[in-house]
Amino acid sequence: SSGINSEWPLRPGAQRSLIDTQMVVKCEGCGEDASLQCPTCKTMKLPPSHFCNQQCFKKSWGQHKVKHQKATVSIMNHIDNGYYEPYPGYSYTGKLRPYKRKSRRVDLPDNLGRPDYWEHGKPISELQSRGVGQIKVLSPEEIEGMREAGRLGREVLDIAASMIKIGVTCEEIDDAVHEACMERNCYPSPLNYRGFPKSCCTSVNEVICHGIPDQRPLQDGDIVNVDITVYKNGFHGDLNETFLVGNVDEAGVKLVKASYDCLQKAIESVKPGMKYRDVGGIIQKHINACGFSVVRSYCGHGIHQLFHTAPSIPHYSKNKAVGIMRPGHCFTIEPMINEGVWRDTLWPDDWTAVTTDGKRSSQFEQTLLVTETGCEILTARQDKNGQAHFMDNM
Repeated sequence: SSGINSEWPLRPGAQRSLIDTQMVVKCEGCGEDASLQCPTCKTMKLPPSHFCNQQCFKKSWGQHKVKHQKATVSIMNHIDNGYYEPYPGYSYTGKLRPYKRKSRRVDLPDNLGRPDYWEHGKPISELQSRGVGQIKVLSPEEIEGMREAGRLGREVLDIAASMIKIGVTCEEIDDAVHEACMERNCYPSPLNYRGFPKSCCTSVNEVICHGIPDQRPLQDGDIVNVDITVYKNGFHGDLNETFLVGNVDEAGVKLVKASYDCLQKAIESVKPGMKYRDVGGIIQKHINACGFSVVRSYCGHGIHQLFHTAPSIPHYSKNKAVGIMRPGHCFTIEPMINEGVWRDTLWPDDWTAVTTDGKRSSQFEQTLLVTETGCEILTARQDKNGQAHFMDNM
């Protein structure tokens, strides 16, 4: 899934209006219609600054060049802290930027069980199942396999949770996740899945999902989602949580809580006979009441021996998902909730999904098994009454 890259916003003092669908820009110096653009801003990949003519540009130079100076200082500070620019000219939607990261791990124990994509990145068995649409009913033996994968996935996520603090890098979290998987003789399912370079996903602030762990330190006020999937004895267990870093503002806490609460409400509805398409309505109703939006590009999915398979569970209302829940069905519900608009776009790494308006996003996920009377949360936390970690200090 992908969206449309948003444009750099115009600077304060400039205006944008639409006339016959064409953008009209105003001179930064005098406010008249402008057709010239500062070449230095263009070279430095800064938001475009427009001027009506060379004379106006020269008159404004003393004030305008301050933008170049501030940008140079900012870039140097980022370089000193591990930031780099792998995508020159790309217009980021928010403040987050990629940092350097280590190469993909290849140091795996010889006796480690691995999914079919571990070496070449192509999930062959998953691709072969596409188009079938049939939702698998797990046997008792398969259910036990899923329980083990879910339990171990939870253990790994709890280890990641213990590391969330100011100054810790997402790559350090990924290192701990990888080591925890090795200690449990599990393969970290994201590693080389369709080429993904890390053992877990870490999604900070405006990142909706699939953020690649790098050397950026977590900062006071961040929110960060850690998405874990482990592969054990042929089965995948998938879950994630969003965490508060230091002192998160009231709006951020409200967003995280709403994303957690809507998942809980959706889980309460899971039982035999429930239509998969109706899950989204439950989520959307709660989120609309909270003043947030539901991402539409990504959905919950079936999971067992395959990482992603039928059914698909959209998280928004009036969707066209097919299927009815039956005992033995196993799947995830993982609503992604945005502070602003629901639309998403991708960074040029083709993984990192971000909000188009640069506002924050939050998500929680569990792997669920439909039982005769309701559902079993296979990835449930085993202490604190199963509550999410962000609630521990509230």
